[in-house]
Amino acid sequence: MKPLLLVIISSLTSISLCLAQDDMPEWPAELEVRGQKVVIYQPQTESYQGDKMESRAAFSAEVSGKPVFGAMWFSCRVQTDKDSRMVNFDRITVENVKFPEDDQSKLDTFKDDLNQLFEDVDLSMSLDQFLADQQEISDRAAIDTEFNNAPPTIYFETSPSVLVLMDGEPILKELENSPYQYVVNTPFFLLSDTKSGVNYLKGGNWWYRSNKLTDGWKPTDQVPSEVSKIADQAFTQVESEQDSIAATLPSPPKVIVSTKPAELIQSDGEPKFNPISGTDLLFIDNSESDIIMSIDAQEYYVLISGRWYKSKSMDSGTWTFVRSDQLPEDFKNIPDDATIADVRASVAGTQEAQDAILENSIPQTAEVDRKTATVTVKYDGNPKFEKVEGTNFLYAANADKTVLKSNNKFYCVDNAIWFESDKATGPWEVSITVPEGVEDIPPNSPVYNVKYVYIYDHTPDVVYVGYTPGYYWSFPYYGSVIYGTGWYYRPWYYSYYYPRPVTYGFGVHYNPWTGWGFSFGVSYGWLSFSFHSGGYNGWWGPCGYRYGYRHGYYNGYRHGYWQGRMDGAIANRPGTLPNRRPGTVASNDRTRPQARPANTYRDRASGIKNTGVRPSTRPVQRPSQLPANRPAAQPGAISRPAQRPTGATRPATDAARTRPSNNVYSDRNGNIYRQNSSGNWQQRNQGSWKNTTTTPNSINRSQYNRSRGQQRVQSYQRAAPSRGFRGGGRMR
Repeated sequence: MKPLLLVIISSLTSISLCLAQDDMPEWPAELEVRGQKVVIYQPQTESYQGDKMESRAAFSAEVSGKPVFGAMWFSCRVQTDKDSRMVNFDRITVENVKFPEDDQSKLDTFKDDLNQLFEDVDLSMSLDQFLADQQEISDRAAIDTEFNNAPPTIYFETSPSVLVLMDGEPILKELENSPYQYVVNTPFFLLSDTKSGVNYLKGGNWWYRSNKLTDGWKPTDQVPSEVSKIADQAFTQVESEQDSIAATLPSPPKVIVSTKPAELIQSDGEPKFNPISGTDLLFIDNSESDIIMSIDAQEYYVLISGRWYKSKSMDSGTWTFVRSDQLPEDFKNIPDDATIADVRASVAGTQEAQDAILENSIPQTAEVDRKTATVTVKYDGNPKFEKVEGTNFLYAANADKTVLKSNNKFYCVDNAIWFESDKATGPWEVSITVPEGVEDIPPNSPVYNVKYVYIYDHTPDVVYVGYTPGYYWSFPYYGSVIYGTGWYYRPWYYSYYYPRPVTYGFGVHYNPWTGWGFSFGVSYGWLSFSFHSGGYNGWWGPCGYRYGYRHGYYNGYRHGYWQGRMDGAIANRPGTLPNRRPGTVASNDRTRPQARPANTYRDRASGIKNTGVRPSTRPVQRPSQLPANRPAAQPGAISRPAQRPTGATRPATDAARTRPSNNVYSDRNGNIYRQNSSGNWQQRNQGSWKNTTTTPNSINRSQYNRSRGQQRVQSYQRAAPSRGFRGGGRMR
């Protein structure tokens, strides 16, 4: 037999790429070289750390019309884009090749030519397929025992209500040329008339008034015209599409004000309990909150920010925290097709919880241009630094970015990129290493999240960076994921108000396809932002170079913070859901942005990749002042040249091609196996498939994970475009 090298890769200039036409990539990948076909089956991960992966993949090459099977081992840089839910294998280096069917001595140069091939071709797969192949990561998930799980104040209401949260006692600031003051330390529109002493609150289409800012709010139609004009200016332009749910209510909802961490759970009328099939559990069916009752213990369980709290009474105020791995055993038995099945992601031991931890372990990655990327830091007065407990770091309490000081060096983390400077005010340049000691920052520090921002490697031109969801306050914790540390962080206020990330108060819920999202009672139409000084990114943490929150406050790297938030609000506008439980008071009808059309593999020179585009400095101005269209390019981005390698062409259609089944695997020794259409295992031996009953356990695990990954892809495609998400929570 001629060496496969001469048959398959005689010229790298005659490659044509067979590209999938679907939104998500298909496996196996197919390459054509001078009419000869090479089929690469879905990779099987051997190790994955940071943005580096070592993997193996079975493949076949067509020789004289017959397939010859082999295995290759390769290392690569992993680029993840959680926006499109795509993973790209970049800078592939083939380390070894084995052909059980051929004389290995004839293939000494085959590895080198494969490496030449991968200089022009990248492989990619869906994030869900990739996650399913990383099952062992869940066993390595870190647990930080210093999270604060003390319950917030929990209000239970049986009529439509809204929780208005203030960050401590009200802080009032005068409006220029006006007798009115506004409350700075809240994202709600609260205005005080200094002459009459009357206070005004606007939420959705309703107005309220009270003589006290923290109590006594009653609906009103008597609103001074000047107050109404101020409100029109305060709310963003997307608010014109607000409150389709609220508009159906016969009367304005009740207003509850809290100056301390609090959460609102409610039902539409008296609770209606329905049984959960196969369990001794009940759930409140006429509620948007996740409320379960254990019949045996006669206890209520409520899910808040990924944490479970229990009580003997819904309105007793005596809630206690329960770890997800210490819930009653029946919680694991909640059927995956139950109405309340979304809570399984917060029940340790379920596949959904394990998937959530896997998702939380995968970094979002990017390349950052060292020459152009920079940041501007604004201080409210002269820089003021405070001690980070248990470390050698100080952090800037009065900065609009996260700034650390250590050993007379200053570090800024902005949009998940490390910068450094010799001065607190800059100029700033991209760091090539993370400062020593960052891992020791405790959860009770407001800068805790920077320990989840990484630097993997660098060249003279770029820095390879990444961050895991801990950067936007999502953490693995005893078998599931939680949102927020639970600690209260004191805000900064002098001339400007800089809030800190909060754990409670905004109905944070987890969704397997979209991550964490928020519910705001009746609708997002209760919140205003451009009216307030300092910007409100602080309430929910940083942006990152993808939006950290899929719904509501969708901090897009493409637009910068304010434009991204506005787009997210549009995507999050309320509506009527066909599958929503009847009678509930708050829901969202939103269509997830479609993932970009992606191919199983791509021509590197022309393929779109996650460029790590950084937003411009977040302006403290109204969104109406920002451009509506996203820019074509932004500073700090690395992009590939828009030119295809010589001779590389895309086929005009995929219709005539029959893709092989994605059912071929390699074990660690390079032996090749497949599962046939009858579900039986076969091993490749002497040019043909032979039945076998001695399949390695690793092959069975790979088959299970590959199948589960495909199921996740299909579930995501079914759920994301057509079904609503309640603040990133339950799918209706």
